[in-house]
Amino acid sequence: MIVAYGSGEFVHAGGLITYAANQPDRYSLAATYVDKILKGARSADLPVEPATRFELVINLKTAKAPGLANPPARPGRADRVIE
Repeated sequence: MIVAYGSGEFVHAGGLITYAANQPDRYSLAATYVDKILKGARSADLPVEPATRFELVINLKTAKAPGLANPPARPGRADRVIE
């Protein structure tokens, strides 16, 4: 079974592919929200901010597994390639 994941850690563990928001950016955004709340802002008043950077990660070892004819994306287009 081929599965696309929402986090690069799964691809490092043998998953095929992920296309998700950049993890360090998500942590930075969370820290910004915590800072605002600790300074007295109400969480209900804070805007929802969508991710702005996304990352494509491909595991070539999994992509070359028997039974998978074509990788889902060309490695040259990936932000990170795991071999």
